[in-house]
Amino acid sequence: MATLIREGIRAGVWQGVLKDSDVAEVEVLHQGEPLPEVALTRGAAGEQTVQVPIPRELLEDGIQTFVIRDAARGTTLGHFSIATGGANEDDLRAEVDLLRAELDLLKRAFRRHCLETGG
Repeated sequence: MATLIREGIRAGVWQGVLKDSDVAEVEVLHQGEPLPEVALTRGAAGEQTVQVPIPRELLEDGIQTFVIRDAARGTTLGHFSIATGGANEDDLRAEVDLLRAELDLLKRAFRRHCLETGG
């Protein structure tokens, strides 16, 4: 099972390390839309570096949540949120935003399943 460890954001690029991973490709979604230029680089001892350039047009007041997934399996590996604007009144907003993103992913997967199975 892959473990995603956050390393932080530097110069507008979020970076993390996947450990014990056989993931071939990752995708990062913001409000259900994939981000371009996400990089997955193999390192030593089964580690992989994930680099996510954050498009500046996505940064606006409020909390923006990015979901990191295994592109082939569709499983969620992790997420990160960025809060901008006024003081963050409540971390609950970030959790609700993440739940919305996860629900959107589940809805798409369920609809795809229904189409594929004729149900």
